[in-house]
Amino acid sequence: MITLPPSERDVHAYVDGQLNDADQQTMETYLAANPELAKQVLAWQLDVQNLRAGLSGDLHRPMNPELDPAYVRQRLRRNRTRHFATAAVLLIAVSIGGLSGWQAREMTLASGAPPMADAVQAYRMFAVNDNMASDWNTGKPNNVQVWLDKNFAQANRLPDLESAGFKPVSGRLTSTEQGAAAMVVYKDEQGRTLSFYIRPPAERNHLLPRGTRRDGELQADYWSGAGYNYAMVGPADDPAAQAARQALKQPI
Repeated sequence: MITLPPSERDVHAYVDGQLNDADQQTMETYLAANPELAKQVLAWQLDVQNLRAGLSGDLHRPMNPELDPAYVRQRLRRNRTRHFATAAVLLIAVSIGGLSGWQAREMTLASGAPPMADAVQAYRMFAVNDNMASDWNTGKPNNVQVWLDKNFAQANRLPDLESAGFKPVSGRLTSTEQGAAAMVVYKDEQGRTLSFYIRPPAERNHLLPRGTRRDGELQADYWSGAGYNYAMVGPADDPAAQAARQALKQPI
């Protein structure tokens, strides 16, 4: 059984699909609460898929240790470390300039993770997986708003998307460095999926203006209110999801 935070060996075992079901569930829960690591793990998984696809016709050849996915990941990490070290030296040099150094620091902070990146990652990991364990579902005695109020009593009400054909079907609690977070999954009669994500603001009370961004095939619509950050995530180009976004623009 793995322990948290997971070791580098445990993370590689997860990427290579070598964990048992219980450890895999533990790792997925941990990654949902740690979006930066989850993003890196997803990149490693894509590396593995691309390597296997590229080598599918050459598997009869003798094994080359330099093509082992774990070795490739280690080499990439070493390269990134060298790049980060170079960037750090440059930042220190700029900081000596006083005010210009402070401005560079502010620009670095501003260029961090995009808004509600953890909401998008949670959708990819949990919203489209019908077998994923949930903390609330339609079989529970209380409705989803009652369940949500246990941890977010002062937050804005859950969006009503029934006019677009979407109803809440499950909910899952997770965590961030700033406190508890939660995701509510909506589905329509055709099984199309959206997710609503709520979390405390990031450090320095980073509340968000209402906005939209695209991440691959997904679109995240985000906003803030009552001391929390919110996001609705779903397929970017799906007409049903677009109709739900129009419903979302109504007063919440």
